[in-house]
Amino acid sequence: MMIMQETYALSNGVRIPKLGLGTWFIDDDAAADAVRTAVALGYRNIDTAQAYGNERGVGEGVRTSGIAREDLFVSTKLAAEIKDYDAATAAIDGSLDTLGLDHIDLMLIHSPQPWNDFRGGDYAQGNREAWRALEHAYQAGKLASIGVSNFEQHDLDNILAACTVAPQVNQLLVHAGNTPAELIAYCDSKSILVEAYSPIAHGEILKNPDVQAMADRYDVSVPQLCIRYTLQLGTVSLPKTANPEHMRSNAQVDFEIADHDMDVLRTLRARDYGDHSVFPVYSGK
Repeated sequence: MMIMQETYALSNGVRIPKLGLGTWFIDDDAAADAVRTAVALGYRNIDTAQAYGNERGVGEGVRTSGIAREDLFVSTKLAAEIKDYDAATAAIDGSLDTLGLDHIDLMLIHSPQPWNDFRGGDYAQGNREAWRALEHAYQAGKLASIGVSNFEQHDLDNILAACTVAPQVNQLLVHAGNTPAELIAYCDSKSILVEAYSPIAHGEILKNPDVQAMADRYDVSVPQLCIRYTLQLGTVSLPKTANPEHMRSNAQVDFEIADHDMDVLRTLRARDYGDHSVFPVYSGK
C-alpha cells in the first residue's frame, strides 16, 4: 500500500497525505475506534467537520492512536452556517477544544452557503469574515493550513480578492461520473489543491455496469478504481468508511489507469445519488 507514504505539498509547504479517511456518518461514539483502526492500517490523513458531530471521537482516536501527533494530518470544517468573524473565531477554538488538539492541520469553510440555502443567496461578505477568522487562527499557529469546501470559481474569487492568505485547499465532490474539470483546473492555476470527497459517489457508482466492467479489466474493485481515478486527477482522495476491511481495500490502489480509460471516466456522467439526493451536495444544484 505505497499510497500511504505519498503526499502532496500545499502552497505553504505543508505536506498532506494523498489518501485520507473521511468520517461523515461515523457516529461520535464509533469515531475513535475507526480512527485508531485506520491509523493502525497506515492512514495518516483524517477528515472530519463540525457538522459531522464526531470531532470529540475523532480527536480521541488521534490522541490514542499510538502515533506521534506530528505524523498525523487532521482536518475539520467550520460549520456552513457561520458567516461572521466572531462566531467563526469562537467555532475554531471550539473545534480545538472538542478535538482535544493543540493545533489543526487543515480547517475549511464547509460551504459558501448555509446548508438550508445551498447554492442560493449571496454570502460573499460573510465568507470573507469567516475567512478572516481562519487567517488569524492560521497566523496564530492554531491552524497549519486553511481552505474551503464546495466553493465554485466565483466563491474562490471573492476570497482571493480580499485575503492576506490564499486558500490552500478546496474540497469538492469529485468522482467518476462527476468531474468538475474546469473548476479543478482553475484551482490548480491558483495553487489550490483539490480534495475529492465521496470518490465512490456515496456508493451509487457500484451499480454502474460500465465502471464495473472497467474495474474487472484491471482486476480491482469498483471502489479501488474510483479512488485511483481521483488520485490520478491529482486530488487528495477521501473515501469514508468505518469498516476495517474497506479501509484496507481502499488503500490497495497501487496500479495505474491507462490514459484512454481516464478519459472515459472523466466524461462519464453519473450523478444519481439515490436516497442521498436529499443532502444539499448531492441535490444537483
